[in-house]
Amino acid sequence: MIKLETEIEGKRDYFGKVRDTFKQYGYVLGGNWEYDRGYFDATLWREGGETIYLRLPFTVIDGQLDDDLAYIEFRTPYVIKHVVNVGLDREGSSLLTATGFSQFQEPLDKDGHIEKKNKWENVGEQAVQQVVGYLGS
Repeated sequence: MIKLETEIEGKRDYFGKVRDTFKQYGYVLGGNWEYDRGYFDATLWREGGETIYLRLPFTVIDGQLDDDLAYIEFRTPYVIKHVVNVGLDREGSSLLTATGFSQFQEPLDKDGHIEKKNKWENVGEQAVQQVVGYLGS
């Protein structure tokens, strides 16, 4: 994991607005969200079973995350690498797993070693810069 120093930390805005704006830049709401916190993920790179993500974690300041009017505050973003098994899945979703697109497959390594950390730090910081200007206070 590579923690990033950016202007997004501490920025606040409404969840629905952020979700809709960030979607245009390839961000999706991460699957393990809770009513009081979550994160937006964007894929920076994918090859075979390896994917490098930019993760923008946030906490809910007011409301609950399933409401567009939930008020959120961003925390420190980071770059993370997931490694998944792209072999055959004997449980019935082999086509998705073989192509590396099974959204239900547990990563073999949720925090894989990232080579060229300076490169991915720069790429991550530039990606954050693309969206930070759309946020409120």
